[in-house]
Amino acid sequence: MQVGALEARRWAGLVFAAGPDDGIGLRLVFTRPDGRRRELEDWYWMVSRVGPHAPDGCYARMEFDLAAEPSPRSRPREGSLILEWSRRETAVALRAVAQTPGRVEWVGDDPWGWKARWEEASDGWRAALGGVEMAAAFAPPVGRRAAAVVAWEPEGAPSGCAATLDRAQRLLPELDCWIDDARADWERRRPRSSGAAEGLVEAVTDHLMWTVLLQPETGRLYAPAGRGWIFPKPGDGAPQGGVPGNGGREGAPTSDDWTIFGWDSFFNALALATASGHLAWNALLAGLESRYPNGNVPNWRSRRGGTPDRSQPPVGSFAALKLHLVCPDADALAAAWPGLRAWSEWWVADKGGRPRREGLTPGLFAWGSDTARVPGEERVPEWEAGASGHQRAAWESGQDDLPLWDDVEWDPRREVLAMSAVDLCSYRALDLECLARIARILDHSGDADRLEAERHRLAETMNRVLWSEDAGLYLDELPRGRSPRVAASNFLPLIAGVPSARRARRMVGVLRDPARFRGEWMLPTISRDDPAFDDQQYWRGSIWPPMNYLVLQGLRRYGCDEVASELAWKGALMFLADRRRTGFCRENFDARSGRGRGHRFQSWGPLFALGAIEEFVDACPWRGVRIGSRLPAFVAREAGGDASGESADDPAWARVEGLCVAGQPRTVELSR
Repeated sequence: MQVGALEARRWAGLVFAAGPDDGIGLRLVFTRPDGRRRELEDWYWMVSRVGPHAPDGCYARMEFDLAAEPSPRSRPREGSLILEWSRRETAVALRAVAQTPGRVEWVGDDPWGWKARWEEASDGWRAALGGVEMAAAFAPPVGRRAAAVVAWEPEGAPSGCAATLDRAQRLLPELDCWIDDARADWERRRPRSSGAAEGLVEAVTDHLMWTVLLQPETGRLYAPAGRGWIFPKPGDGAPQGGVPGNGGREGAPTSDDWTIFGWDSFFNALALATASGHLAWNALLAGLESRYPNGNVPNWRSRRGGTPDRSQPPVGSFAALKLHLVCPDADALAAAWPGLRAWSEWWVADKGGRPRREGLTPGLFAWGSDTARVPGEERVPEWEAGASGHQRAAWESGQDDLPLWDDVEWDPRREVLAMSAVDLCSYRALDLECLARIARILDHSGDADRLEAERHRLAETMNRVLWSEDAGLYLDELPRGRSPRVAASNFLPLIAGVPSARRARRMVGVLRDPARFRGEWMLPTISRDDPAFDDQQYWRGSIWPPMNYLVLQGLRRYGCDEVASELAWKGALMFLADRRRTGFCRENFDARSGRGRGHRFQSWGPLFALGAIEEFVDACPWRGVRIGSRLPAFVAREAGGDASGESADDPAWARVEGLCVAGQPRTVELSR
């Protein structure tokens, strides 16, 4: 039985899944004295604190502000309703307590239109899920409190709803002790961080665990771009307010069953590894299984829709290799290999006598969209209807409105942007290198040799065509010459290991220039001296978690530990400050103020925190397992220390404990 808040609208509710397309739901409803109800997607706008969530479901907590209006304008401030639940082997206890007038109640339902139904009995509810008997018993209402126990029969036990309901009733008197003990136990043994890193690990594990959802038709767990990113069913238009579902309200669009975004899945897998290696591999494999028969891992895909015309940055092999070092699993790595290899071949598959995404110079690459594969307008969300090839190619890049694309023409004959893109060339080189390493781990030596040779040819071409000695960077190739515009993604050749040590130093010099990229808030997506920087709209100047994380990996690869540490901690402190101020996990940040922007609960937001966690303990493809580094002085000062970072009371200024890296639990302290 899979149990959890596994359907996108259920911030305040559970799914009990006995198998593919077989389960039942329970959710919380709050009715105000004026009769207005708060339920399903309403809770999205009312979350005041995303609380702890153990990977095994032994304890979970969420807080909501009942005074907040369910709309994008809401700014929840206090936890006036606290929801907790705890799982044992074959039973779950739930407790919700409200601090304001109103009625709190449990409602049984059928997520995704599943067939099972609760049947009311005099002493509770009963349901049958295939061969599983379920029962729910409810504590008598006391004030503004609702409590319940849901039980089911263990495998092999004699069936019988009456016996199951009787067991649920017997568990009710111990519900409070059960939940309170579970909370204390999880707080004692959970991964955590302290000192200057206080809340760092918790911010990753809590947010990512509350992001994990279920693909109902397969029973696989996955990590979407966020609970607000489940697209509508084809032909239904956009979800109201940009969040999933409509709670069955007449006239509103209905959500598809799931939506997976390409590169989000792989970043989410790396972050989930701080909580659960098993869930991390699930997220990565779910991302790969979204691919089409031709190998394309799409920009996004849902149960009924998707983007067969385009992909997203190929970071899957990097994530798989790094995840294998952090959470070794030879079977999972072997399961990922065919999908990773097929995706890699998709980029260079023949299209009109040339590789699918070939750039201006043969051997280099450009973003594109296969027009013949674009679904009909009745099969795409309303905002994609009529999109130009240029826009679809920009979406493939993941940097949807990056100013660099403004200056690039669309080539309708070859169906690519008329350029050789530094970012895609870098992703491709990284993909080939990581695939080669995976091939050697799996004893595919012939594949490894071919991949290494291809990667070597690509790196040589990038160094010959894209490097600008004057700029000290690799620049996009345009028909009229190299592009003068510079983005954070121009530093991606570092993670791909393309530049020489001398060229890497030149690139780091540009990154450290306060007129270009360095600053209190970094790393902006476009250079600070670019005319588009002040837009601070989406990829036009804002700071994005995935780009920060990828550039950070490149700096570490070249041993630029000082600037890497600065970037890691500035991103983490910016993320934590916004989380403490708002309770949110933001999509991106304003590079002028450090304020969070975009979706309020984005799954890759914790990458900022993950980058700093890796300052303590990391496993990367190029430097192996690395334990600890020095804590920058500005971090110690923010934590309340003196300028030297020293403390007579505690020489360790930051600590992480309980993380598992390379199969071993780690506790690491950092000091000046």
